[in-house]
Amino acid sequence: MKVNKIGFVLICLVLFWQCNQAKKEASLKNHMVGKWQTTYLKIDFNTFSSSDSTFVIEDKFDNNPERVAQSEYYEDGTFKAWFLDRNKNQQGLTSGKWSVSNDTLFTSYFYLGKDVKALYKVLKINNGFKATSKYDWDNDGEQDDLLVMQTKRIE
Repeated sequence: MKVNKIGFVLICLVLFWQCNQAKKEASLKNHMVGKWQTTYLKIDFNTFSSSDSTFVIEDKFDNNPERVAQSEYYEDGTFKAWFLDRNKNQQGLTSGKWSVSNDTLFTSYFYLGKDVKALYKVLKINNGFKATSKYDWDNDGEQDDLLVMQTKRIE
């Protein structure tokens, strides 16, 4: 009898955990659907272009930047991303697929002659999200570059 009770409790705990995981994934997926604009970007290149030097790019996109990154995520698991210049012209349009699991956003797209499969840890923030990713952003063969970005929802 005692084994059956323990088994029942374990099954209930597993089901409860699975339901919570599904709710978290649905919540992040629902949050991601829509249009976004990058408001902050920092990339820390640990070994820039295979050198022993570090290099950091950082931008808050204030002071009327030359271009800003925007994207739109669709419910069907596809997305588009582009840059918008000062004259509101779209440049560098790309598209791809996305999915979420727990707090992680998985993306897959083709950009500048390269298949990119990047994942981002996502934290929902007021009217946006903050994402971090460790990836080979400088194409030196090492997945050691840390990207941190913040976004805001746009219409």
